[in-house]
Amino acid sequence: MPRRPAHGGPFAATWWGEAWLASMEDTALDPARLGRGRAYADGGHVDAITVTPGRVMAYVHGSRPRPYRTQLRLRTLGDDDWEGLLRSAAERPEHIAALLDRDMPHALADLSDLLPAAGDLVPDCSCPDDGYPCKHAAALCYQTARLLDADPFVLLLVRGRAEHEILADLTRRSAARSAAERTAAAPALPTVPAAEALAPRARPALPPPLPVPERPGRSPDYPAAPGAPDPFALDLLATEAAVRAHALLVLGADPVADLTPWQDAVRLAAAHPGSGLTASTRALYRDLAAATDRTPTDLARAVAAWRQGGLAGLDALEHAWDPPAGPFDRARPALAAAGLPALRPWRNRLTGPTLQLRLGRDGLWYGYESDRDREDWWPRGVPDTDPAGAVIALLGR
Repeated sequence: MPRRPAHGGPFAATWWGEAWLASMEDTALDPARLGRGRAYADGGHVDAITVTPGRVMAYVHGSRPRPYRTQLRLRTLGDDDWEGLLRSAAERPEHIAALLDRDMPHALADLSDLLPAAGDLVPDCSCPDDGYPCKHAAALCYQTARLLDADPFVLLLVRGRAEHEILADLTRRSAARSAAERTAAAPALPTVPAAEALAPRARPALPPPLPVPERPGRSPDYPAAPGAPDPFALDLLATEAAVRAHALLVLGADPVADLTPWQDAVRLAAAHPGSGLTASTRALYRDLAAATDRTPTDLARAVAAWRQGGLAGLDALEHAWDPPAGPFDRARPALAAAGLPALRPWRNRLTGPTLQLRLGRDGLWYGYESDRDREDWWPRGVPDTDPAGAVIALLGR
């Protein structure tokens, strides 16, 4: 049966994915750590996985703000093992077809002990837990099984050879085998006069562009090194660049190109995982605030406005304006009819002792709260086209 997490799809639905997990589970010293590892993998704690010959690596988020650098090591195959595996695959066209169809034939895997046996996977993690494996390494193992399910070439890469190397070798072997089997001499190739070959003629149309991928690509691995930038910050910037490039391919325009440096800093901070000024976000807030000549508190307030309503929410925070007659003038009678507290008007704002409504240029009412007798307004609640609905959302929090 496939091993299934508490939520979401299976960790391993193929026989080779099952064998990968069994190699770790059969030698695990603490089943409880395996359970926590499954929960971590299912809960999205494992960042982008980097696969290189002999190693699978990812940053895994645990109980501390900074993620742990976690890896699984596996012995690469020797030249003799690869020679036997590739020779067998070239002699069996159905094996090549299966690999291209992202399937792993049992017979091919058994030739050179391609799949890890119990104890072959060696976990390593920067966390202080000395469990074998720790929950972070277990989470990486479970998440890697999903990669193997989708593409068995990932397993071949861990064992030492990349997909393009394997396919090039198989192509060469198949061509050599076909040439050796031909008994008749190859016919002479026809010749074409140079003048005819170089004569002007209509060129065929260029092929259509390659399809845009469904999602942005994964950022590379940024190992920590003395004097080098923070790998976590580099990963954030690389991910941001990939998302913007993907949006440019899909939309034909950069959706954030028109933002000011301050607006872009607010957007970046608002997109950072987590909420509040935790240890992992303080450095980001400090650097972005310093780069835009603001304070971290200014940035935190602007982030709350961005998460409330995006660019329109930030505009409602920073700019007072004079709305035309209509929705704003009808707001106070509507609030009174709903039995809600009376609010005093000023420009696009209705203010009470501890709550405030701001009419945005997009026609939505944005809620704010402050301690009594202080003008320290913070965005709260969900914007609403109805001022009474915005107030009720604030009072019902």
